Amino acid sequence: MAKGPKRPTRDEFELEELGERLVEAKQEGTELLLTIWASEQVRGVITALDSRTKKVHVEHMGAVTKIPFLDIMKVESPY
Repeated sequence: MAKGPKRPTRDEFELEELGERLVEAKQEGTELLLTIWASEQVRGVITALDSRTKKVHVEHMGAVTKIPFLDIMKVESPY
């Protein structure tokens, strides 16, 4: 059975750094531009970091998108 392309693997340091940036952005309420694996970019403010489901909740113009933490490839400022 053929599977799609695999998500790139990242080391523990990269994942920890990514997590720290997300926590900091949530605390400060800053808007981010997230690059999502095998998808588009998502822009918005982090409203929740769900440790149980390992999803990041991002709100933009009233709509909340729930993104799996491991699918986030890059975090940057939209400006």
